[in-house]
Amino acid sequence: MSTRRENIGRICSALTPLYDPREARNIAEWVLCEKEAISRSQLLAFPDEESSVENLDLLIADLEKGRPVQYLLGYGEFYGERFEVGEGVLIPRPETEELVAWICEDAKREKMSGQGVADGLKILDLCTGSGCIAISLARNIAHSEVMALDISPEALHYARKNVERLAPEVRLIEGDVLSGVEKIVDQKFDVIVSNPPYIPSNDISEMHINVCDYEPHRALFVADERPLLFYEAIADSALQLLRSGGRLYFEIYEKLGDELCSMLQSKGFEAVTLRCDLNDKPRMICCRRA
Repeated sequence: MSTRRENIGRICSALTPLYDPREARNIAEWVLCEKEAISRSQLLAFPDEESSVENLDLLIADLEKGRPVQYLLGYGEFYGERFEVGEGVLIPRPETEELVAWICEDAKREKMSGQGVADGLKILDLCTGSGCIAISLARNIAHSEVMALDISPEALHYARKNVERLAPEVRLIEGDVLSGVEKIVDQKFDVIVSNPPYIPSNDISEMHINVCDYEPHRALFVADERPLLFYEAIADSALQLLRSGGRLYFEIYEKLGDELCSMLQSKGFEAVTLRCDLNDKPRMICCRRA
């Protein structure tokens, strides 16, 4: 039987053609910890213990094809929680955690300053996917009322499982943001947030195999001739659904920041703010309805 160290080496060797060495090792350690039900500290402290992972060859074969480790293990980590994921739903990403943190920061600042509504925010998450944004906001902004919408039955399947386990108060709705959310939802919100499809189809070739071959294209890509399609539709709905002073937050494609700012300003939104992520890429926008 192989040791943990040897199995990590096998996984890393198989994955280095697809990932850089550090990411390959992170994946290898994650798989071993999950399959052996041990902590990372146990793995690092006792690397020469015999490894109890079964069917390792099958796991490695899946990973070598580019299948995301999150799909293989059935979950992704986001904002301190585990979210169930599988084929048909977008895997939660660290950049989106930064967007959630921004919303929570703004809510906390409003509460401390006494300006506007802080506790009890009414929040709408559009293109919710796994529900990671909606659930994280519900768990971190006290007394908030959160609603989340997606068009994909596959995504909503996982969102429901995550809502039931982590935030049963979140309300899920099936619907198409391109058809006008105001036709589906008849109430006002303090915050609307969305991580919509935003990558132009021409850029598919730049995507890693674990993204373009496995994750749902419907949640990722838009036609090259209308890269702002979802943002425009959501902004128009936000003008109808946000209360005066309510805020609209987007995760964005780094190449579209200036265009998005101009579009939002042209529609009358105020205080349009573009923020970079930890990699210094413009990936988030916030604006306010007059």
